[in-house]
Amino acid sequence: MCIELRDYGFTHEEFFAAENFLNQIKSDNENFIPGRVIEIRRNMYKVISRYGEVPAELGGGFYHSLRSGEEFPVTGDFVILKYNPDGSSLISGLLPRRSKFSRTDFGGHAEGYVKNIREQVTAANFDYVFILSSLNHDFNINRIARYLTASWQSGAFPVVVLSKRDLCDDPGSKEAETRKIAKNVPVISVSAKTGDGLDALAPFLEPGKTIVFLGSSGVGKSSLLNTLAGETVMDVKNIRGNDSKGRHTTTHRQLFRLPSGTLVIDTPGLRELGLWDSREGMSLAFAELEELFSRCRFSDCTHRSEPGCAVLAALADGSLSPEQWKNYQIQRKETAFVEQHSSYLKQKKEIQKTIARNVRQIMKKET
Repeated sequence: MCIELRDYGFTHEEFFAAENFLNQIKSDNENFIPGRVIEIRRNMYKVISRYGEVPAELGGGFYHSLRSGEEFPVTGDFVILKYNPDGSSLISGLLPRRSKFSRTDFGGHAEGYVKNIREQVTAANFDYVFILSSLNHDFNINRIARYLTASWQSGAFPVVVLSKRDLCDDPGSKEAETRKIAKNVPVISVSAKTGDGLDALAPFLEPGKTIVFLGSSGVGKSSLLNTLAGETVMDVKNIRGNDSKGRHTTTHRQLFRLPSGTLVIDTPGLRELGLWDSREGMSLAFAELEELFSRCRFSDCTHRSEPGCAVLAALADGSLSPEQWKNYQIQRKETAFVEQHSSYLKQKKEIQKTIARNVRQIMKKET
C-alpha cells in the first residue's frame, strides 16, 4: 500500500523542510521518510507515511535534541521517521510547524500560587480552528472570547460553531451575541442530530486542509465529527441532565480523514484555557477595540476617567459592550502575568537552542 502524504496535508513547505533535514544528517537512506503524527497514546505514536499507518516512538537522538530546547511531537506534527517494517519506527526529527495551539499548564486563575509557567502544545499544522460551543445551558460567551484569542494566536483561521441547535428555542439571539465579540469571524449554528446548518461548514471542508476541534466537554465535538465522517469514529456520551455539563469522551488527540479529504484533529474537552504568549492573538481578536486607544486624547490614557477617552466614549454610546471591555482587561492581565512568570523559561530555551546550534556547527567542522 502506498499513501500519498499530500492527502494528509503535506505541502511543498514540508517537502523542502524534510529535504533540508535529510541533508543535515547527510543521509539518502530510503528508511528515513516523512510522516504525520495522527495519534498519541502515552509514549507511543501512530504516524501516517507512504507505507500507511506505522507505530513509532522517539529515537534516542531525538531525546538528545529535546534537552537542547526542542519540543515533543504532538498530533498533526510532520516528522522524519527511521522506518522499520518489522516493528516500531523511530521518530528522528520534527519539521517546522505552520501553526500550533498552545496553552499554559495552569488555567489562568492560579495567581495565588506562582510556579514556572510552561507552554503546552496540543495540536499542530492546521488551517482552521472550529471553536465549538453548545447552545444549551453551557453556552458561555466569555469562554468563546478566550478561544478566539488562542485561535488567532495559533496562526490559523477561527470559525465559531454553535452546536446542538436543535436544543435551543432561539439560536438567532445567541448567534447575534457571539458575532458581537467575533467580529469578522464566521459564526455558524448547527445540529449534528438533524443536519441543520451543516451546509454552511462546506467552504472549510477542503481536501488536504486540517481543522482542529476545540471546546469544553459535552459541546458535541465527537457528534459533529461522526456526522461529518458519515460513520461512528468517536464514542458519544450524554451530558448530565442536571446542569448540562459534559462528560469527557475524547481522552487523547487524534487526527481523522473525512470522506471529503478534510483532516480533523479532535481534542479532549478543556476545563480551563490558560492563554500562552497571546499578545498577537489579542490584537487580532480585539482589533477594533485596540484601535480606539489611538483616538484617546492622552497617549498614556488608562481608560478610567480621563477626558477625551475614546474607550469610555464607546462604552457610553454602546459601540463597545461592557462584556467585551471586561474580557479584554481580563485577558490582558492574564497575558502580562504569564509573560512575567515564563520569561525565564523562554530565555533559557533560547540559550539552549543557541548552545545546541553552536555544538552542531563545531561538530560539522571537525568532520
